[in-house]
Amino acid sequence: MQHHHERMPLSSLIFALGIGLTLTLRMAAADPPAIAAAADLKPVLIELASAFAAKTKALPRFTFGSSGQLAQQIANGAPFELFLSADEDYIFGLVKQGKARDAGVVYGRGRVVVFAPANARWQPDAALAGLRAALTAKVIRHFAIANPAHAPYGRAARAVLESVKLYAEIEPRLVLGENVAQAAQFALSGAADGAIIPLSLAIPAARSGAGAYAILPRDLHKTVPLRQRMALMNGATPTAIAFYAFLQTDASRAAFVRNGIEPAE
Repeated sequence: MQHHHERMPLSSLIFALGIGLTLTLRMAAADPPAIAAAADLKPVLIELASAFAAKTKALPRFTFGSSGQLAQQIANGAPFELFLSADEDYIFGLVKQGKARDAGVVYGRGRVVVFAPANARWQPDAALAGLRAALTAKVIRHFAIANPAHAPYGRAARAVLESVKLYAEIEPRLVLGENVAQAAQFALSGAADGAIIPLSLAIPAARSGAGAYAILPRDLHKTVPLRQRMALMNGATPTAIAFYAFLQTDASRAAFVRNGIEPAE
């Protein structure tokens, strides 16, 4: 039995291969680095990514989530090139597992706030007196924090509530976000009557008139200092390395502060 093969003219073959090669090279050059980042960083990283893209024509690709879940994904082999954690312990864990190039650098410290949506029947304050009164008056049906099991800000929120002796009372009313962005969304959408969330997410919410907040004293979450660290992972490409360096410039540091992530020390 004979097989007839259509032969592609050599010139067409070379042309097809050539085009393929150019496309591959172009894609490699423009392939955005995959970056894992704690959900509290979304506002500042979107801002910094566009500044970076304006200089380099490369736009980083972000996956935002809780630091614990992102660290778990990296440990399981997810190909992230840079990880910005809300708790430095997750970076240290990845260093021990041989997933990170080194222990990286601290890029800031997180602040937590107590947040009340615009239509709330209580006022946020730094001593949580308004929240206490609202609980007594039964105007808090649901209160949002991120899940302390894998979200550093959730652990800080729990520590705050324990410090002011409100945790036992509020626990039955807690709704847990997968990450801080979801916890904030619960409060903004009316699914919760208030929340303890990062300052970085409260700033844009308050600016748009969606609610009010009070910054909570660090003393209330001494056990969860929210030292935020970033490090390059083993598979980091030159673009990821360049973005990591860009995040350490004075302009980027100023952007972190402006967006509610305080200087490291």
